[in-house]
Amino acid sequence: MYIFLIVVHVMVCFLMVGAILLQSGKGAEIGASFGGSSQTVFGSRGPANFLSKFTVVVAAIFMLTSLGLAILAKERAFSSTVIDLNKKESSQTAPESTTTSPPAPPAESHSPSDSSSSGH
Repeated sequence: MYIFLIVVHVMVCFLMVGAILLQSGKGAEIGASFGGSSQTVFGSRGPANFLSKFTVVVAAIFMLTSLGLAILAKERAFSSTVIDLNKKESSQTAPESTTTSPPAPPAESHSPSDSSSSGH
């Protein structure tokens, strides 16, 4: 589900960028605001065309997928910092150390006569 939502989100991102770049800016029709416009009922901009409606729909889908990804990311358990990793390791090792016996001390390879003949 998480991977599918990421794929949909990335595709919507590309669609939104393309739709925004294909639209003409508000400054492109500035001559119509000084008169001579045949679309005076709707103002200098004219009625909302397909591209602007498509942009609104894609932006709404983008916001919904962003919200969905944020919710799913919160539910996923992963460590993002070193501090989180240290907490996770200490919580995992604490129950193990209480159930097992402490390790035996290492066997010494030195004999007692070796330490007394050092000459200090």
